[in-house]
Amino acid sequence: MALDITNGAVNGNSMGQIRYISLSYDSTNDPTNDDSSARRLILALRPEWSSSDSKVEFVRFTDGITNTLLKAINRKPGLSKEQIDNEAILLRAYGHGTDVLIDRHRETQNHELLMKHGLAPELLARFSNGMMYRFIQGKVCQPADLREPSIYLAVARRIAQWHATVPCLHETNTGSNGTTNGLHSPSIDLIAPGKPPPNVWTVMQKWIRALPTKTVEQLTRQSELQKHLSWLVEKLSQRPGLGKNGLVFAHCDILSGNVIIEPKGPGTTVNGHGDIPAACQNTLQQHPSVNFIDYEYATPSPAAFDIANHFAEWGGFDCDFSVLPTRAQRLEFIREYIHTYFSLAEKPEGGESIDEEFESQKLLAEVDMFRGVPGFYWGIWALIQATISHIDFDYAQYAEVRLGEYWAWRDAIEGKYNAKGKDMPLREKRWAQLD
Repeated sequence: MALDITNGAVNGNSMGQIRYISLSYDSTNDPTNDDSSARRLILALRPEWSSSDSKVEFVRFTDGITNTLLKAINRKPGLSKEQIDNEAILLRAYGHGTDVLIDRHRETQNHELLMKHGLAPELLARFSNGMMYRFIQGKVCQPADLREPSIYLAVARRIAQWHATVPCLHETNTGSNGTTNGLHSPSIDLIAPGKPPPNVWTVMQKWIRALPTKTVEQLTRQSELQKHLSWLVEKLSQRPGLGKNGLVFAHCDILSGNVIIEPKGPGTTVNGHGDIPAACQNTLQQHPSVNFIDYEYATPSPAAFDIANHFAEWGGFDCDFSVLPTRAQRLEFIREYIHTYFSLAEKPEGGESIDEEFESQKLLAEVDMFRGVPGFYWGIWALIQATISHIDFDYAQYAEVRLGEYWAWRDAIEGKYNAKGKDMPLREKRWAQLD
Protein backbone atom coordinates (compact mmCIF):
# COMPACT_ATOMS: atom_id res chain seq x y z
CA MET A 1 0.00 0.00 0.00
CA ALA A 2 1.35 3.45 -0.86
CA LEU A 3 2.03 5.78 2.02
CA ASP A 4 0.02 8.95 2.53
CA ILE A 5 1.61 10.63 5.51
CA THR A 6 3.14 13.75 3.86
CA ASN A 7 4.42 15.95 6.67
CA GLY A 8 1.47 15.35 8.96
CA ALA A 9 0.61 19.04 9.11
CA VAL A 10 -2.53 19.72 11.16
CA ASN A 11 -3.31 23.43 11.05
CA GLY A 12 0.02 24.00 12.79
CA ASN A 13 2.62 26.59 12.00
CA SER A 14 5.31 28.37 13.94
CA MET A 15 6.73 27.62 17.35
CA GLY A 16 6.35 31.06 18.91
CA GLN A 17 5.87 31.81 22.59
CA ILE A 18 2.60 30.32 23.83
CA ARG A 19 0.32 32.95 25.28
CA TYR A 20 -0.87 32.61 28.89
CA ILE A 21 -4.32 33.92 29.89
CA SER A 22 -4.81 34.55 33.62
CA LEU A 23 -8.30 33.09 33.74
CA SER A 24 -9.72 29.67 34.59
CA TYR A 25 -12.50 27.45 33.36
CA ASP A 26 -15.33 26.84 35.86
CA SER A 27 -15.75 23.07 35.92
CA THR A 28 -18.85 23.02 38.14
CA ASN A 29 -21.85 21.04 36.99
CA ASP A 30 -23.77 24.23 36.19
CA PRO A 31 -23.75 24.60 32.36
CA THR A 32 -24.41 28.34 32.73
CA ASN A 33 -21.17 28.78 34.64
CA ASP A 34 -19.37 26.53 32.15
CA ASP A 35 -20.44 28.60 29.15
CA SER A 36 -19.79 31.88 30.94
CA SER A 37 -16.22 31.02 31.89
CA ALA A 38 -15.57 29.45 28.48
CA ARG A 39 -16.86 32.59 26.78
CA ARG A 40 -14.51 34.79 28.84
CA LEU A 41 -11.56 32.62 27.83
CA ILE A 42 -12.49 32.60 24.14
CA LEU A 43 -13.04 36.37 24.03
CA ALA A 44 -9.72 36.95 25.77
CA LEU A 45 -8.10 34.98 22.97
CA ARG A 46 -10.32 36.31 20.18
CA PRO A 47 -11.63 39.76 21.24
CA GLU A 48 -12.96 40.31 17.70
CA TRP A 49 -15.53 37.60 18.45
CA SER A 50 -17.32 40.11 20.68
CA SER A 51 -18.46 42.14 17.66
CA SER A 52 -22.17 42.76 17.16
CA ASP A 53 -22.37 40.36 14.21
CA SER A 54 -20.67 37.50 16.06
CA LYS A 55 -22.57 34.49 17.35
CA VAL A 56 -20.32 32.43 19.64
CA GLU A 57 -21.52 28.91 20.42
CA PHE A 58 -20.04 25.93 22.24
CA VAL A 59 -20.26 22.25 21.41
CA ARG A 60 -19.45 19.92 24.28
CA PHE A 61 -17.62 16.71 23.47
CA THR A 62 -18.01 13.77 25.84
CA ASP A 63 -15.69 11.08 24.47
CA GLY A 64 -13.10 11.34 27.25
CA ILE A 65 -13.37 10.45 30.93
CA THR A 66 -10.75 12.87 32.29
CA ASN A 67 -11.02 16.36 30.81
CA THR A 68 -13.70 18.77 29.61
CA LEU A 69 -13.50 19.46 25.87
CA LEU A 70 -15.47 22.24 24.19
CA LYS A 71 -15.48 23.38 20.57
CA ALA A 72 -15.98 27.14 20.24
CA ILE A 73 -17.37 28.44 16.95
CA ASN A 74 -18.45 31.84 15.67
CA ARG A 75 -21.51 31.56 13.43
CA LYS A 76 -21.14 34.97 11.80
CA PRO A 77 -23.68 35.60 9.02
CA GLY A 78 -22.46 34.71 5.57
CA LEU A 79 -19.84 32.16 6.63
CA SER A 80 -19.96 28.62 5.27
CA LYS A 81 -19.64 25.64 7.60
CA GLU A 82 -16.12 25.07 6.33
CA GLN A 83 -15.15 28.69 7.05
CA ILE A 84 -16.64 28.44 10.54
CA ASP A 85 -14.72 25.22 11.27
CA ASN A 86 -11.51 26.71 9.91
CA GLU A 87 -11.64 29.30 12.70
CA ALA A 88 -13.01 26.98 15.40
CA ILE A 89 -11.12 26.61 18.67
CA LEU A 90 -10.94 23.65 21.03
CA LEU A 91 -10.94 24.49 24.72
CA ARG A 92 -9.69 21.70 26.97
CA ALA A 93 -10.01 22.07 30.73
CA TYR A 94 -8.12 19.65 32.95
CA GLY A 95 -9.99 17.22 35.17
CA HIS A 96 -10.08 17.91 38.90
CA GLY A 97 -6.86 16.90 40.66
CA THR A 98 -5.21 15.47 37.54
CA ASP A 99 -1.96 17.37 38.14
CA VAL A 100 -1.02 14.45 40.38
CA LEU A 101 -1.16 12.25 37.28
CA ILE A 102 0.04 14.58 34.55
CA ASP A 103 2.95 17.02 34.31
CA ARG A 104 1.18 19.94 32.63
CA HIS A 105 4.43 21.76 31.80
CA ARG A 106 5.60 18.60 30.13
CA GLU A 107 2.33 18.36 28.21
CA THR A 108 2.88 21.85 26.79
CA GLN A 109 6.42 20.88 25.76
CA ASN A 110 5.02 17.78 24.05
CA HIS A 111 2.47 19.83 22.15
CA GLU A 112 5.06 22.36 20.98
CA LEU A 113 7.42 19.57 19.92
CA LEU A 114 4.68 17.89 17.91
CA MET A 115 3.72 21.23 16.33
CA LYS A 116 7.31 21.58 15.17
CA HIS A 117 7.03 18.21 13.44
CA GLY A 118 3.61 18.98 11.93
CA LEU A 119 1.86 16.40 14.10
CA ALA A 120 -0.29 18.63 16.32
CA PRO A 121 -2.69 21.54 15.82
CA GLU A 122 -1.52 25.04 16.66
CA LEU A 123 -1.50 25.63 20.41
CA LEU A 124 -3.06 29.07 20.80
CA ALA A 125 -2.98 29.73 24.54
CA ARG A 126 -2.77 28.24 27.99
CA PHE A 127 -4.88 29.22 30.96
CA SER A 128 -4.78 28.31 34.63
CA ASN A 129 -6.49 24.94 34.24
CA GLY A 130 -6.31 24.16 30.55
CA MET A 131 -5.36 25.14 27.03
CA MET A 132 -6.88 26.24 23.73
CA TYR A 133 -5.80 25.03 20.31
CA ARG A 134 -7.04 24.94 16.74
CA PHE A 135 -9.84 22.57 15.86
CA ILE A 136 -8.82 19.49 13.86
CA GLN A 137 -11.33 18.81 11.12
CA GLY A 138 -12.37 15.22 10.62
CA LYS A 139 -14.35 12.40 12.18
CA VAL A 140 -13.62 11.22 15.71
CA CYS A 141 -13.28 7.43 15.77
CA GLN A 142 -15.45 5.09 17.76
CA PRO A 143 -13.99 1.79 19.07
CA ALA A 144 -15.53 -0.10 16.14
CA ASP A 145 -13.70 2.18 13.69
CA LEU A 146 -10.35 1.08 15.10
CA ARG A 147 -11.14 -2.46 13.99
CA GLU A 148 -11.63 -1.48 10.33
CA PRO A 149 -8.55 -2.52 8.29
CA SER A 150 -8.37 0.79 6.41
CA ILE A 151 -8.38 2.68 9.70
CA TYR A 152 -6.04 0.48 11.72
CA LEU A 153 -3.48 0.53 8.90
CA ALA A 154 -3.70 4.35 8.89
CA VAL A 155 -3.19 4.31 12.66
CA ALA A 156 -0.17 2.03 12.22
CA ARG A 157 1.38 4.52 9.79
CA ARG A 158 0.76 7.48 12.06
CA ILE A 159 2.18 5.73 15.15
CA ALA A 160 5.24 4.81 13.11
CA GLN A 161 5.65 8.42 12.04
CA TRP A 162 5.62 9.56 15.66
CA HIS A 163 8.11 6.89 16.70
CA ALA A 164 10.47 7.38 13.77
CA THR A 165 10.62 11.16 13.50
CA VAL A 166 9.91 12.82 16.86
CA PRO A 167 12.87 12.91 19.26
CA CYS A 168 12.42 11.89 22.88
CA LEU A 169 12.37 14.75 25.37
CA HIS A 170 14.24 13.93 28.55
CA GLU A 171 14.69 15.93 31.73
CA THR A 172 17.93 17.89 31.73
CA ASN A 173 17.58 19.48 35.15
CA THR A 174 15.24 19.76 38.09
CA GLY A 175 14.22 22.47 40.50
CA SER A 176 16.32 23.67 43.42
CA ASN A 177 14.87 20.98 45.65
CA GLY A 178 15.57 18.26 43.08
CA THR A 179 11.96 17.87 42.10
CA THR A 180 9.78 18.68 39.11
CA ASN A 181 5.99 18.90 39.39
CA GLY A 182 6.36 17.72 42.98
CA LEU A 183 6.77 14.04 42.24
CA HIS A 184 10.19 13.61 40.64
CA SER A 185 13.04 12.25 42.74
CA PRO A 186 16.03 9.98 42.17
CA SER A 187 14.06 6.99 43.44
CA ILE A 188 11.46 7.65 40.73
CA ASP A 189 13.73 8.76 37.90
CA LEU A 190 16.13 5.84 38.33
CA ILE A 191 13.49 3.11 38.54
CA ALA A 192 14.67 1.72 35.18
CA PRO A 193 18.50 1.86 35.07
CA GLY A 194 19.93 3.29 31.86
CA LYS A 195 16.60 4.77 30.74
CA PRO A 196 16.69 8.59 30.93
CA PRO A 197 13.63 10.08 32.64
CA PRO A 198 10.83 10.61 32.14
CA ASN A 199 9.67 7.37 30.58
CA VAL A 200 6.74 5.02 30.94
CA TRP A 201 8.45 3.29 33.90
CA THR A 202 8.98 6.54 35.83
CA VAL A 203 5.36 7.52 35.12
CA MET A 204 4.07 4.30 36.69
CA GLN A 205 6.41 4.75 39.65
CA LYS A 206 5.15 8.30 40.16
CA TRP A 207 1.55 7.10 40.05
CA ILE A 208 2.16 4.33 42.58
CA ARG A 209 3.67 6.93 44.92
CA ALA A 210 0.50 9.01 44.46
CA LEU A 211 -1.90 6.20 45.42
CA PRO A 212 -4.03 6.84 48.51
CA THR A 213 -2.58 5.27 51.66
CA LYS A 214 -5.06 6.28 54.35
CA THR A 215 -6.08 2.74 55.26
CA VAL A 216 -4.26 -0.52 55.87
CA GLU A 217 -5.93 -1.93 52.75
CA GLN A 218 -4.69 0.97 50.64
CA LEU A 219 -1.16 0.67 52.04
CA THR A 220 -1.13 -3.05 51.35
CA ARG A 221 -2.29 -2.52 47.78
CA GLN A 222 0.32 0.15 47.13
CA SER A 223 3.02 -2.18 48.43
CA GLU A 224 1.74 -5.02 46.25
CA LEU A 225 1.67 -2.84 43.12
CA GLN A 226 5.16 -1.57 43.88
CA LYS A 227 6.46 -5.14 43.94
CA HIS A 228 4.79 -5.85 40.61
CA LEU A 229 6.24 -2.69 39.06
CA SER A 230 9.72 -3.72 40.19
CA TRP A 231 9.13 -7.13 38.60
CA LEU A 232 7.94 -5.52 35.34
CA VAL A 233 10.96 -3.21 35.21
CA GLU A 234 13.32 -6.13 35.73
CA LYS A 235 11.46 -8.27 33.18
CA LEU A 236 10.82 -5.74 30.41
CA SER A 237 12.66 -2.44 30.73
CA GLN A 238 16.02 -3.64 29.41
CA ARG A 239 14.72 -5.51 26.39
CA PRO A 240 16.13 -4.21 23.07
CA GLY A 241 13.76 -2.17 20.98
CA LEU A 242 13.37 0.59 18.43
CA GLY A 243 14.75 4.05 19.12
CA LYS A 244 17.64 5.34 21.20
CA ASN A 245 17.90 3.51 24.53
CA GLY A 246 15.03 1.32 23.34
CA LEU A 247 12.62 4.26 23.73
CA VAL A 248 10.52 6.19 21.21
CA PHE A 249 8.37 9.29 21.61
CA ALA A 250 5.05 7.55 22.31
CA HIS A 251 1.48 8.84 22.59
CA CYS A 252 0.55 6.24 25.25
CA ASP A 253 -3.20 6.95 24.96
CA ILE A 254 -4.28 6.07 21.42
CA LEU A 255 -7.89 5.29 22.23
CA SER A 256 -10.68 5.83 19.71
CA GLY A 257 -11.56 9.35 20.89
CA ASN A 258 -7.98 10.48 20.28
CA VAL A 259 -7.94 9.29 16.66
CA ILE A 260 -9.30 11.70 14.03
CA ILE A 261 -10.02 10.48 10.49
CA GLU A 262 -9.03 13.26 8.12
CA PRO A 263 -11.50 14.51 5.50
CA LYS A 264 -10.29 14.19 1.93
CA GLY A 265 -10.52 16.63 -0.92
CA PRO A 266 -12.16 20.07 -1.28
CA GLY A 267 -15.65 20.55 0.07
CA THR A 268 -15.53 17.54 2.42
CA THR A 269 -15.00 19.40 5.67
CA VAL A 270 -16.84 17.63 8.45
CA ASN A 271 -17.76 18.29 12.03
CA GLY A 272 -15.51 16.68 14.60
CA HIS A 273 -18.38 14.45 15.70
CA GLY A 274 -20.51 14.47 12.58
CA ASP A 275 -20.98 11.98 9.78
CA ILE A 276 -18.68 12.05 6.78
CA PRO A 277 -20.55 13.08 3.62
CA ALA A 278 -21.27 10.25 1.19
CA ALA A 279 -19.15 11.99 -1.45
CA CYS A 280 -15.96 11.29 0.48
CA GLN A 281 -16.81 7.90 1.98
CA ASN A 282 -15.20 6.02 -0.91
CA THR A 283 -12.02 8.07 -0.76
CA LEU A 284 -11.66 7.51 2.96
CA GLN A 285 -12.28 3.80 2.65
CA GLN A 286 -9.69 3.49 -0.11
CA HIS A 287 -6.92 5.20 1.78
CA PRO A 288 -7.80 7.17 4.91
CA SER A 289 -5.33 9.21 6.89
CA VAL A 290 -5.58 9.88 10.64
CA ASN A 291 -4.27 12.29 13.23
CA PHE A 292 -3.90 11.96 16.99
CA ILE A 293 -5.04 14.48 19.60
CA ASP A 294 -4.47 14.88 23.38
CA TYR A 295 -0.80 14.54 24.27
CA GLU A 296 -0.98 14.68 28.07
CA TYR A 297 0.32 11.10 28.52
CA ALA A 298 2.93 11.24 25.75
CA THR A 299 6.35 10.17 27.01
CA PRO A 300 9.37 8.11 25.92
CA SER A 301 8.33 4.47 25.95
CA PRO A 302 9.10 1.13 24.33
CA ALA A 303 7.34 1.06 20.96
CA ALA A 304 5.80 -2.27 21.98
CA PHE A 305 4.00 -0.61 24.89
CA ASP A 306 2.45 2.12 22.74
CA ILE A 307 1.22 -0.46 20.22
CA ALA A 308 -0.04 -2.93 22.83
CA ASN A 309 -1.81 -0.09 24.58
CA HIS A 310 -3.56 0.87 21.35
CA PHE A 311 -4.65 -2.73 20.73
CA ALA A 312 -6.21 -2.80 24.20
CA GLU A 313 -8.36 0.18 23.18
CA TRP A 314 -10.10 -1.75 20.41
CA GLY A 315 -12.57 -2.80 23.09
CA GLY A 316 -13.29 0.77 24.26
CA PHE A 317 -14.04 1.83 27.83
CA ASP A 318 -16.36 -1.19 28.10
CA CYS A 319 -13.25 -3.41 27.78
CA ASP A 320 -14.90 -5.75 25.31
CA PHE A 321 -12.17 -8.39 25.09
CA SER A 322 -14.02 -10.31 22.38
CA VAL A 323 -13.03 -7.74 19.73
CA LEU A 324 -9.33 -7.34 20.51
CA PRO A 325 -7.06 -7.95 17.49
CA THR A 326 -6.25 -11.53 16.58
CA ARG A 327 -2.70 -12.54 15.77
CA ALA A 328 -3.36 -12.06 12.05
CA GLN A 329 -4.68 -8.53 12.62
CA ARG A 330 -1.79 -7.62 14.89
CA LEU A 331 0.73 -8.86 12.34
CA GLU A 332 -0.96 -6.93 9.50
CA PHE A 333 -0.86 -3.78 11.64
CA ILE A 334 2.77 -4.30 12.64
CA ARG A 335 3.93 -4.99 9.08
CA GLU A 336 2.45 -1.64 8.04
CA TYR A 337 4.07 0.02 11.05
CA ILE A 338 7.51 -1.49 10.33
CA HIS A 339 7.38 -0.54 6.65
CA THR A 340 6.55 3.07 7.55
CA TYR A 341 8.97 3.26 10.46
CA PHE A 342 12.01 2.19 8.48
CA SER A 343 11.05 4.39 5.51
CA LEU A 344 11.17 7.42 7.83
CA ALA A 345 13.76 6.62 10.51
CA GLU A 346 17.23 8.05 10.15
CA LYS A 347 19.43 5.39 8.62
CA PRO A 348 22.99 4.90 9.89
CA GLU A 349 25.73 5.38 7.31
CA GLY A 350 26.73 2.12 5.71
CA GLY A 351 23.84 0.37 7.42
CA GLU A 352 22.59 -2.91 6.05
CA SER A 353 19.18 -3.18 4.40
CA ILE A 354 16.30 -3.90 6.73
CA ASP A 355 14.57 -7.28 6.62
CA GLU A 356 11.06 -5.94 7.26
CA GLU A 357 9.47 -9.35 7.72
CA PHE A 358 12.04 -10.30 10.36
CA GLU A 359 11.52 -6.96 12.13
CA SER A 360 7.75 -7.41 11.98
CA GLN A 361 7.90 -10.83 13.59
CA LYS A 362 10.28 -9.54 16.25
CA LEU A 363 8.04 -6.57 17.10
CA LEU A 364 4.96 -8.83 17.10
CA ALA A 365 6.64 -10.94 19.80
CA GLU A 366 7.50 -7.79 21.80
CA VAL A 367 3.95 -6.47 21.60
CA ASP A 368 2.68 -9.85 22.79
CA MET A 369 5.11 -9.68 25.70
CA PHE A 370 3.86 -6.18 26.65
CA ARG A 371 0.15 -6.99 26.32
CA GLY A 372 -0.43 -7.06 30.08
CA VAL A 373 1.35 -3.78 30.87
CA PRO A 374 -1.39 -1.38 29.66
CA GLY A 375 -3.82 -2.97 32.13
CA PHE A 376 -1.34 -2.40 34.96
CA TYR A 377 -0.70 1.19 33.78
CA TRP A 378 -4.35 2.23 33.51
CA GLY A 379 -5.33 0.21 36.55
CA ILE A 380 -3.06 2.35 38.75
CA TRP A 381 -4.31 5.48 36.99
CA ALA A 382 -7.93 4.54 37.66
CA LEU A 383 -7.26 3.87 41.35
CA ILE A 384 -6.05 7.45 41.66
CA GLN A 385 -8.93 8.84 39.59
CA ALA A 386 -11.38 7.04 41.85
CA THR A 387 -10.25 9.32 44.69
CA ILE A 388 -9.90 12.67 42.86
CA SER A 389 -12.27 12.80 39.89
CA HIS A 390 -15.62 14.60 39.86
CA ILE A 391 -16.64 12.90 36.60
CA ASP A 392 -19.51 10.41 36.68
CA PHE A 393 -17.56 7.27 35.85
CA ASP A 394 -16.94 4.14 37.91
CA TYR A 395 -13.16 4.40 38.10
CA ALA A 396 -12.90 1.85 40.92
CA GLN A 397 -14.57 -0.86 38.83
CA TYR A 398 -12.56 0.17 35.77
CA ALA A 399 -9.36 -0.21 37.82
CA GLU A 400 -10.24 -3.79 38.73
CA VAL A 401 -11.03 -4.71 35.11
CA ARG A 402 -7.78 -3.22 33.82
CA LEU A 403 -5.64 -4.74 36.58
CA GLY A 404 -7.36 -8.03 35.78
CA GLU A 405 -5.73 -7.85 32.32
CA TYR A 406 -2.35 -7.75 34.02
CA TRP A 407 -3.10 -10.68 36.33
CA ALA A 408 -4.38 -12.72 33.37
CA TRP A 409 -1.18 -12.01 31.43
CA ARG A 410 0.99 -12.97 34.40
CA ASP A 411 -0.84 -16.27 34.72
CA ALA A 412 -0.42 -16.88 30.98
CA ILE A 413 3.32 -16.29 30.82
CA GLU A 414 3.82 -18.33 33.98
CA GLY A 415 1.98 -21.28 32.43
CA LYS A 416 -0.84 -21.38 34.96
CA TYR A 417 -3.49 -21.97 32.31
CA ASN A 418 -1.89 -25.29 31.53
CA ALA A 419 -2.62 -26.38 35.06
CA LYS A 420 -5.63 -28.61 35.56
CA GLY A 421 -8.84 -26.68 36.20
CA LYS A 422 -7.41 -23.25 35.35
CA ASP A 423 -9.55 -21.75 32.58
CA MET A 424 -8.02 -19.12 30.28
CA PRO A 425 -9.95 -15.81 30.46
CA LEU A 426 -11.54 -14.30 27.35
CA ARG A 427 -8.83 -11.68 26.81
CA GLU A 428 -6.05 -14.24 26.68
CA LYS A 429 -8.14 -16.53 24.48
CA ARG A 430 -8.73 -13.70 22.04
CA TRP A 431 -5.07 -12.71 22.04
CA ALA A 432 -4.10 -16.31 21.22
CA GLN A 433 -6.63 -16.52 18.37
CA LEU A 434 -4.86 -16.80 15.02
CA ASP A 435 -7.47 -15.33 12.62
